[in-house]
Amino acid sequence: MRAVVYRGRGKIDIDDVAEAPVGAGQVRLRVGFNGICGTDLHEYFAGPIFIPDGDPHPLTGAELPLTLGHEFSGTVVEVGAGVDAVAEGDRVAVMPLYWCGTCDRCTAGRYNVCRQIGFHGLMSDGGMAETTVVPQHMLHRLPDDASLEMGALVEPMSVAYHAAKLGDLTPESTAVVFGAGPIGIGLWFALRGMGVEQVRVVEPSPTRRAAIERLGAATLDPAATDVPAAIADITGGRGADAAYDAAGVEPAVNTALATVGAGRTLVSVAIYEKPLTTELAQLVMNESRIQGSLCYTAEDYAAVIDLMARGHYDPTGWVETIAMRDVVAEGFDALKDGRKMKVLVDPSLT
Repeated sequence: MRAVVYRGRGKIDIDDVAEAPVGAGQVRLRVGFNGICGTDLHEYFAGPIFIPDGDPHPLTGAELPLTLGHEFSGTVVEVGAGVDAVAEGDRVAVMPLYWCGTCDRCTAGRYNVCRQIGFHGLMSDGGMAETTVVPQHMLHRLPDDASLEMGALVEPMSVAYHAAKLGDLTPESTAVVFGAGPIGIGLWFALRGMGVEQVRVVEPSPTRRAAIERLGAATLDPAATDVPAAIADITGGRGADAAYDAAGVEPAVNTALATVGAGRTLVSVAIYEKPLTTELAQLVMNESRIQGSLCYTAEDYAAVIDLMARGHYDPTGWVETIAMRDVVAEGFDALKDGRKMKVLVDPSLT
């Protein structure tokens, strides 16, 4: 079968590889669509970072080279012994987490921050291929009203949904999202799905602002607007009830800290390439806090799939589909230089 094989920084091949066997408790999927994640970009342009290189992952035993892809959907085509959660023909989204189940975090129910956490497609051969084999615990069946294209978006939208919950908001709250990339868009969808109407998205890129505005979002241009003053005006001086950093750059973090209200939370869900210099005096004076957010839980997946089935998410204007052969030029390169916002790879396209 054809697969996108990562061999190290700047090294990706479209190769013919052998299909993995299906063991007990495992399922083979014919991959529908696979999204290219920001983590994939970091691995390609600056890695290996998380992908094991010379030291096999403790839960999967995998290392370079390996097939990429952890944001994907598919159709069940083969089931192993003991599989009872799905059947052949089921359409599924995949929650690509491996966790140990025995560390202090796992036993406390925080398997999304397992001390040995792994991802299908980063620490094992993944879904950027014609087929892939996964354990049945990763599978979430898609209802008839959710397409395979939307199924491939469940993973990043669940990252955003998990982060949105950590703001502890009510429908009467005011939220500010920094960054209108895929996770920022997902935060906006998640907050709206939770009933929060007062959401402002801060984004300096005219292209990204226009994309999320077409979905119905209210935006602020930080180059033209005093964002803390604007939020103070909207909230009667109280400040935002939660701010979310999906931008991962120092100006966004500092502005968010100046925007969030007393005793409230800045939720950090971005990938930070460089150390940040952050003024903490306002954090102290306001008794506000910074909360990290990593991954998702099965409950987040279920919530996102339910919202998708009800038509809550709209991929129009920010999601594009490409063939596997174009994964570098129209995928990785196009995302890095800003020509595209979100790319799904369709392994069936020749």
